[in-house]
Amino acid sequence: MPVTRRQKIALWSVLTPLALIAIVVIVILTFDWNRLKPWLNDKVSQAIGRPFAINGDLVVTWKRAEGEAGWRRLVPWPRLSASDITVGNTEWAKAPQMATVRELIFVLRPLPLLAHEINVPSIVIDSPAVWLERLADKRNNWTFDTGPKTGTSKWHLDVGEIVLAQGNIALTDAASKIDMQAEIGTIGDNALYNKARDGALVSAASEASAVQGNMADERRYGLRWKAVGHYNQATINANGKAGTVLSLRDTNTPFPVQADVRVGGTRAVIEGTLTNPAHLGALDVHLALSGDNMAKLYALTGIVLPSTPPYETRGRLVATLNKGASTYSYRNFTGKVGGSDLGGTLNFEQRSPRPLLSGELESKQLLFSDLAPLIGADAKPGQAASDSTVKQPANKALPVAPFRTERWDEIDADVKFTGRRIVRTEELPITNLTTHLKLTDGVLLLDPLNFGIAGGNLVSTIRLDGKREPMGAMIDMTARHLKIKQLFPKIESMRASIGEINGGAKLSATGNSVAALMGSSNGEARLLVENGTVSKFILEAMGLNVGSVVISKLFGDKPVQINCGVADFAFTNGVSRARTFVLDTQDAVINVDGAIDFTDERMALTVHPDSKGVRIISLRSPLYIGGTFKDPSVSPNIAVLALRAGGAVALALVAPVAAVLPLIDLSPGDESQCGRLLTELKKRPNAPPPGKTYKDPKAPAASAPAAPGARTAQTPADGTAGSNANASANASADGSTGGAANSQPKKPAARAPAQPDAMHQGS
Repeated sequence: MPVTRRQKIALWSVLTPLALIAIVVIVILTFDWNRLKPWLNDKVSQAIGRPFAINGDLVVTWKRAEGEAGWRRLVPWPRLSASDITVGNTEWAKAPQMATVRELIFVLRPLPLLAHEINVPSIVIDSPAVWLERLADKRNNWTFDTGPKTGTSKWHLDVGEIVLAQGNIALTDAASKIDMQAEIGTIGDNALYNKARDGALVSAASEASAVQGNMADERRYGLRWKAVGHYNQATINANGKAGTVLSLRDTNTPFPVQADVRVGGTRAVIEGTLTNPAHLGALDVHLALSGDNMAKLYALTGIVLPSTPPYETRGRLVATLNKGASTYSYRNFTGKVGGSDLGGTLNFEQRSPRPLLSGELESKQLLFSDLAPLIGADAKPGQAASDSTVKQPANKALPVAPFRTERWDEIDADVKFTGRRIVRTEELPITNLTTHLKLTDGVLLLDPLNFGIAGGNLVSTIRLDGKREPMGAMIDMTARHLKIKQLFPKIESMRASIGEINGGAKLSATGNSVAALMGSSNGEARLLVENGTVSKFILEAMGLNVGSVVISKLFGDKPVQINCGVADFAFTNGVSRARTFVLDTQDAVINVDGAIDFTDERMALTVHPDSKGVRIISLRSPLYIGGTFKDPSVSPNIAVLALRAGGAVALALVAPVAAVLPLIDLSPGDESQCGRLLTELKKRPNAPPPGKTYKDPKAPAASAPAAPGARTAQTPADGTAGSNANASANASADGSTGGAANSQPKKPAARAPAQPDAMHQGS
């Protein structure tokens, strides 16, 4: 039957498209894709501003669509394979290439190209080698010059999974002082990698999800890695494991990670999962952290922490990772710092202008010695404290290690700490500690800083301005209900004492260490003892009543009623002068005058015992407390004792019975001064702003403490305390000149009888 013209036209209309499609398919299947390499290399090189080359074969094969529905299943997916790829380096870099890849394989979904979307279900990277470099001026070789932005691109890249086999990474960072090399290898035969490489994308991803979901199964790890190197002269030694398939699209597929990282004396061991890694969505791992000093974490994390003894903690680290606004929570961790236990939760929040560290910490049993590194008090003589380069002088008791205030404006903090029980030496009557630390824009506030001491409380507020140079400090503290017998637990004779001590102090200072702050302190401090009892033996010993001391030792002690005890000190440029220091009891009045120099760490105090009544065999003489904080000394007035002893010898030549007369104290008893003294202490202590000198309204102009610069010029050649301290000691009631600093008083000068209040001259 002859074919009509219309039939021919219809036949050609059907056969021509089919023929064209067949021709296109044949061309595609037989086309040598290597011919496109020069064009492709040139375009990529222009795009990244670096030499790019596919030196091996460029092969395209076709795979049946997987996971598609309807007619889309008929459209095959191209599988592209490029081998021996090199990416050039910058001109200044040491390595000739930035990266090389043995083979790069990826499958492309063609239909989304019509909607300007480059959809890559999977990328397989085989044996990559990457050399990363950064100079001290922070120029790096991983930032590509892609040219000026011409607007938002119409094309969108969507990558489903990344499969990595093995490789090497080297990092040289002069800015952060890091030099590290890492090796990546597969575990076992790595079936997941082989399936992904062969194009079995869906089955590989499904198996990866199933295996990774079983966190108890060791097979969830497909890769192992190891890194060695140096960070800021500290050795880096790290190893770990990770999954093979990194899902960038499925946020519900966890990526398992395991790492054991050691940098110098710091070690971090983690195990857990990373979810939504395309956007670093979340991290949920168990973290064990240990090291020799928490302050060293600053260089690794940027988080400012205090100096501590060696520590180790274990807890759960949960993070929500968002660019510039990530949050980290170290939850319910437990551990030890030095010999103290420590637990709680810490949160770190990235925010502007400074990140915030917050949380609540608790120690059920806190060793007091573990607090020493916080203020640099852990330094041995001639050695530096933890995280410090300043050596502690052998003749200094106050810590000289500087506070790292230059870090304070890099972070804010709001942390509460409770030490429920403090383990300390028997001499320290401290029982517990609570504080609330706030760091805001370089200003550190401890409000409150409370210590349980001797059955009472020492409540303080401390403000340290780290933005000031040198640092400025304001200290306001109040002592309430301190039990006398608990303040001196090792003195057996104090066990018979009852009563309480109350008081307060307000000081300002400038300096970057504890020693500098105390050496520049200005303000007032006051203590009060009222309606208590104290050991009679202590009073008798202070009066050097030898007979009473012997009797007390043979027949027991006896409590003595305290009418009042008052101590009032004025601090001026680091010199603390006793304006009033009186203990009034039913048997004696004890006065103390003199000064304490915190700059030179010397003391010059004179104790004047004044008995109320007759004391047989009394060697009553002023006691001198002098020397340094490191080597204090206590001695009687040798000249007064010598005169009394000489009188006893002379009388013994006349009549042996009369020999006891010079040793009899016939001092009249003064009436109680408590009313006047307590009235003076009603006002709260006062202090000027940091950097200002305290002007004592009670100090006569002639005895006002000298300025710090004048202290050296007035210091005696024998190294005794400065004139401020000696001036007060020189005004002793018996008229002897002050030898408190070196415990060798000068010969008393002839004088008229002292007036009743002569002991307060200069105060």
